[in-house]
Formats: sequence, C-alpha cells, structure tokens
Amino acid sequence: MPLKKIQFVSFIDEKDSIFNMLDAKDKEILRSHHYSTSFKKGEIIYKEGDLPTGLIYLSTGKVKVIKEGVGGRDQIVRMSKPNDIIGYRALFAEDHYISSAIAIEDSLISIIEKDVLFDVISRNGNLALAMLKEMALELGHSNERTVNLTQKHIRGRLAESLVFLVETFGFETDKKTIKVYLSREDIASLSNMTTSNAIKTLSSFASEELIELDGRKIKILDFHKLKKTSKLG
Repeated sequence: MPLKKIQFVSFIDEKDSIFNMLDAKDKEILRSHHYSTSFKKGEIIYKEGDLPTGLIYLSTGKVKVIKEGVGGRDQIVRMSKPNDIIGYRALFAEDHYISSAIAIEDSLISIIEKDVLFDVISRNGNLALAMLKEMALELGHSNERTVNLTQKHIRGRLAESLVFLVETFGFETDKKTIKVYLSREDIASLSNMTTSNAIKTLSSFASEELIELDGRKIKILDFHKLKKTSKLG
C-alpha cells in the first residue's frame, strides 16, 4: 500500500522527543528530510520482509507489532504509544523487518530518511547513546516478557498483559479504564493463549471483581490484586 504523505507535522521539538537534544542546525536537517503519513485503524505500517527506508516515529495513535508464528498464528511482540520509535532494529541492522506493524487506532507517523539520520547520529554521541539506551531497555522488556509468557500459567499471563497495557497506555480520565481498546483476539495474542482461553479468563477476572468488561473497554477494579496475580503466575 502506497504511503499517504500529508502536511508536515513537527515532532522533533516535542518535550519527550529523543531528538530534542539536538542543536538547531541538526534539527533543521531532520525537518527537511522527513515526511509524515497517516494510517487508519487496521492499516499496515510495514510488513515482515520489507526493507526499512528510515526511522519511524509514532506521533499520535497506537500500534501493535506482530510476528507470524507456527500455523499462521500471530503473536503481538510489542505495543507502541505516541513518542515511541518503531522498526529500528531492522533499520540499524540494515536488515529486513522480521515483524509487521499495524495501527490499532488512527495513527500519524513521521519517517526520517535513513542516510540523513545516520549522518546526524554520527555527529551526535549523546543521540547515539540515547538510542542505544532505548534499544537496551526494549531488549530487556522483551526478554522478560518472553520468559513470563512461556513459564506463567494462563491467569498469570493474562494478568501480566493487563498490567502491561496499563503501564504502556495508562488510564482514561476515570483512572480505571485502560486507555486502549483491544479485541479479544489481540488480548489472546498479547498473552500467548487461545482466544477462547482469553475470553474465559477475562470472565473469571470479572466475576472475581478484578476487572469490569464493557465490550472492548476493560476497567481495572483492583489493580493491586491484578499485579499480585501477575507475579504469582
């Protein structure tokens, strides 16, 4: 699917942007060599096997990164929120994408051209270190989740996924409803279980008054107990 280029949207100067540490000259270089693109909910941002053309910065919206497993079953390996960078492993490894990224709500991304980005990084040690830190933190989270999703029982895995969603996206203004609305299939994929088991376990949590379900909305009623369930596995 061809990219739909839209009017320039600034993100480099945002407070939480990793690029905010750059001087005015390098910021202007990045501004001049990037473009912004919008994606509707459900659209593919990049596909497994594609070659990256630049660094993808998520300005608004939410994205899931999936890996196709045995028998065509998808596994969600990462969830991204605004101000996250995605797809950077393939970019820096000069490799093909080994996963696919899909918008789970209307999203806006900015793509910084590869050669220009590498040139700016080569002149800015602090930016290089900041990106290394981002990758190291992500690797640590990924390793921890891999172990937990293979060793914990179903209840522990689902509870961990709900805690993960809270810690990633936060709550709505009511301070209870998770600020992302996933299908039961996505919750199952995130938790490394079948959809039927995810539905049963969510219903069990609701009957225990850990959570409250309203379609795709999940309200956390007892976050402390949910975290305890996650740790017990």
